[in-house]
Amino acid sequence: MSFALTSLVDDAPTFRRHGSVRRDIELACDHHPDVVSFRELGPSEEGAMLYGVVLGTGSTTVSLVAGNHADEPVGPETLRSFLINGLAQREKMAPWLRRFQFVVVPHTNPDGEARNWPWMERWPDPEAYLRHAVREEPGRDLEYGFPDMRPENEHVSAFLREHGPFDLHASLHGMSAGEGAMLLINRPWTFRTQALRDDFVSAAAAEGLPMHDHNRKGEKGFFWIEPGFQTTPRGDAMRTYFRAQGDDAMARRFHDSSMEFVASLGGDPLSLVTELPLYLVRGKNTTDHQPERYLELRERLPEIRARLDRDEEVDDLLAPFDLQAVPLDTAMHLQFRALELGLRAVAPGSIP
Repeated sequence: MSFALTSLVDDAPTFRRHGSVRRDIELACDHHPDVVSFRELGPSEEGAMLYGVVLGTGSTTVSLVAGNHADEPVGPETLRSFLINGLAQREKMAPWLRRFQFVVVPHTNPDGEARNWPWMERWPDPEAYLRHAVREEPGRDLEYGFPDMRPENEHVSAFLREHGPFDLHASLHGMSAGEGAMLLINRPWTFRTQALRDDFVSAAAAEGLPMHDHNRKGEKGFFWIEPGFQTTPRGDAMRTYFRAQGDDAMARRFHDSSMEFVASLGGDPLSLVTELPLYLVRGKNTTDHQPERYLELRERLPEIRARLDRDEEVDDLLAPFDLQAVPLDTAMHLQFRALELGLRAVAPGSIP
């Protein structure tokens, strides 16, 4: 059996800063110049340098990005570990590096990470998260900003364009809270990924997570596939949705998603978006594919945040939801498992 990518998770991972982990990634690349190269991509709006890595010599091309949403820090940790720990275990990684070429941007949004650091350094304190979590609004949202809404989008797009087309694209995301794990798959690949979906459900269950089942009935382009799985988001669907609401100004704030941009480079790429909750909400047994407890929590969040702004207690508002932090290593394991399943889907039989 091949080396499992889940083995790349540290025993006790923690959140790291974009700038502080750069040196570790650079050093790992410097020690293996025959299979990896490190590149500065360009500065963020506030001057933080984005960087990317090309890893592997294979003919199957894979783009990996994380951090598009500022308050979703698990993905960047997964990709940092992929690079640092993967190169540290190069011999075990050899089958993957011979078959694939990975084009990796570990963090697309260092400015957003800096704004969220006050809660990240106090993780898993839920009140710290609720007080300090910052997420960009439409028109600033990097995931819907390709290819050139912000400098970060422009730098990442140029890097991906240089190495495309791709066979697999993964944008690692998360949820503030959810009733379990969720995985988004681009619509052209839905009928080709039943085995992937079955294996991901099993992986989530092994980590103690059910599936977050939310049938949005195509709203904003999210089409339900089966419990825990929806189609990937699209900027064109967002624009159509808001125009139908008569809100042309909001529609204009949505550019293309990273999934649409990668598809525009050619080929037939499988796109995956991981959606793993920071906090687990215990769900109810329902048959209508609606995460009722999650939706109830979402309705209460404005009141909860208003109390926190007044330095008032919120225990009575949070208690009914029994929020449980999902350990960072658990979330990283599932992101790696989703990536591994995607690699096997686009290159079946190539990894023993």
